[in-house]
Amino acid sequence: MSASTDPTRLSATALSALLAAREISSEELTRAHLARIDALDPRLHAFTQVLRDEALAAARSLDDERRRGDVRGPLHGLPVTVKESLDMAGMASTLGVASRRGHRAAGDAAVTALLRRAGAVILGRTNVSQLLLYNESRNPLFGQTANPWSLDHSPGGSSGGEAAAIAAGMSPLGIGTDIGGSIRVPAHCCGIAGLKPTLDRWTNQGSNSALLGQEAIRAQVGPMARSARDLALVVSELDPSAMAELDVRVPPFPIVEPASVEVARLRVGFYCDDGLVPSSAAVARAVLKAASALRARGATVVPFTPPGVVDAVYGYFAALSADGGATALALAEGGEGAELDVSLRSLRTMATLPPLARRAAARVAGLAGERRLERLLEVTGPKSVAEFWRATHALREARAAIASAMRAEALDVLLCPPYATPALPHAASRDFVLAGSPAMLWNLTQFPAGVVPVTRVRPEEARRERPRDRLEKRAAEVDAKSEGLPVGVQVVGFPYSEHVVLAAMIAIEDELAGEPDRPITPVSPPSLAG
Repeated sequence: MSASTDPTRLSATALSALLAAREISSEELTRAHLARIDALDPRLHAFTQVLRDEALAAARSLDDERRRGDVRGPLHGLPVTVKESLDMAGMASTLGVASRRGHRAAGDAAVTALLRRAGAVILGRTNVSQLLLYNESRNPLFGQTANPWSLDHSPGGSSGGEAAAIAAGMSPLGIGTDIGGSIRVPAHCCGIAGLKPTLDRWTNQGSNSALLGQEAIRAQVGPMARSARDLALVVSELDPSAMAELDVRVPPFPIVEPASVEVARLRVGFYCDDGLVPSSAAVARAVLKAASALRARGATVVPFTPPGVVDAVYGYFAALSADGGATALALAEGGEGAELDVSLRSLRTMATLPPLARRAAARVAGLAGERRLERLLEVTGPKSVAEFWRATHALREARAAIASAMRAEALDVLLCPPYATPALPHAASRDFVLAGSPAMLWNLTQFPAGVVPVTRVRPEEARRERPRDRLEKRAAEVDAKSEGLPVGVQVVGFPYSEHVVLAAMIAIEDELAGEPDRPITPVSPPSLAG
């Protein structure tokens, strides 16, 4: 490898090839990434722990294995990062709350163990939103992670530390989790790629949650990287058959190679707005641009809006708030020095309002023209067992209706926004939870969904015409500060069709390669650009 080549600027796929050709050692590659962490993370705060000594020792051992001809696969010697909520033996998975500071994991999460088995070098652990419950990455224990494209903006959440690390070249790929867009929204905000597999297609063993025991909507572990091809690399290597040996929920059959998919034979649906928070101009344009890219690759592309989206999304909030927030708040408010992040305070108020006060607040919101807030107040809060069962049944019915409608249109994949706006300024997620509805829909259906970087916000798109209520006024404030930020597009498939989703994502990337407004990572924080 040329001495002038910076390995932190290369994709995971390219780095794997260099390692295989012995043009770079794992130790050299690890040191390069650690140096970039030293240079950039003081501004970004993406990491909760940098495992410097452990990573270098692992890299040297893996180099010895390669010299002996003992190579485990394409991840052998490749640096990776892992979200803080995933267990690592002897370490705390705090979720950003004081009550879990003394927690020590007895062993690795299954996906972490499989990364080690595949020969990956774990550089460190990355920051999260407190309780993993909002679209930023800030908590009282580890502070606030910034977006590499703009230090004034969030990288999204809850896997935002992971997205910032990858987008800034501090890691070539990593692992996040997703219960309401927590992989896909940060990928969109940071100009990288991410995949939420079908529920339990990848192992979730050792993945910690603020809502343990809540089964109506569960978080899913998945990969994050700078390109869809890099996602395909890690998906092909971390075989679900091996995961099934560690986790009985995982079906023991491999994911099909994306290269086997004929993109020209795909039938693709698309929509730009889900009926909850109108999409920013750049977000809508990105969906149309991705649709055109697949059409140029020979795919049939048709407009399609899933049925019942609005009711389904409110059902999502009804199910997740069924305990009145008691489980999450007990975690957040326990322990010495406990502090609740500002973005969770209004959710606490909403979830814990007494029934009479809730109905009164909803009525006031409705009279003020805040119809979305009115309905959110109506559906959230504690429920009886019977009410919770009805809410869960409604979610399953919504899933069936959407799947039936997609089959009736003979769709293979669906393109849509991942979030209503580009990346949020810090603390703007407060009272803006419905902006995440485009991602939440695919958690409640349990369909696989990925995000691919497509474009950046143009100057004329950094505005919003005639916002009607408080929610749209917040969206207008976000849009006004969004010029130049990356924008991704969500690609959704049927359960167990991860290979089709990845094939469509790769085709979009290939078709848009070289376009001047496509997000290119790694990127340095603005004060260090160049």
